[in-house]
Amino acid sequence: MRTLSVIVLLFAATGASAPPPKPVKFGPLSATPSADWKAEKPANLLRSAQFKLPSADDGLAAAELAVFGEASPKVAEKFAEWRGTFALAEGESADKLGKVETFALPGKTVAHTLDVTGTWKYRERPRDPASKEELRPDSRVVWAILVNEDETTHVRLSGPAKVVAAHHAAFVAWLKSAK
Repeated sequence: MRTLSVIVLLFAATGASAPPPKPVKFGPLSATPSADWKAEKPANLLRSAQFKLPSADDGLAAAELAVFGEASPKVAEKFAEWRGTFALAEGESADKLGKVETFALPGKTVAHTLDVTGTWKYRERPRDPASKEELRPDSRVVWAILVNEDETTHVRLSGPAKVVAAHHAAFVAWLKSAK
């Protein structure tokens, strides 16, 4: 019995390997998230998946990645709405805010991304006027709209600009790995 206890303790001390991350669906496609992204229970019913992306800086919060299934395919309208969630500097035009990119994915899916850095006027429930607005300076939000003839999925990477920058390349690679 003592030998078994020692084996169990040694096994626990060395750490059993965590199960591999489960693929996330984007309509007909799916992609396996990075092993360092911590899967969380989605914060609400609109989210089909949610992850915390670690911060290497103790003074900064983690970033969040949220996947929203069955979303609007109207790219121009959604980008205009999302640009409106950022405070504008004097003389700045919302329609020129952020960087837009488009790339093809398998299965006739097109990814449209909007990448904005600045003061985010965050609301937990964006469509609820009673939801309190929280100004988050030095934030970066990267939205992706994955449009397929059958379904559209929205994906949002958000958090402190420095933390999002650290995860941006892995985020884009994850989107592009969808099969």
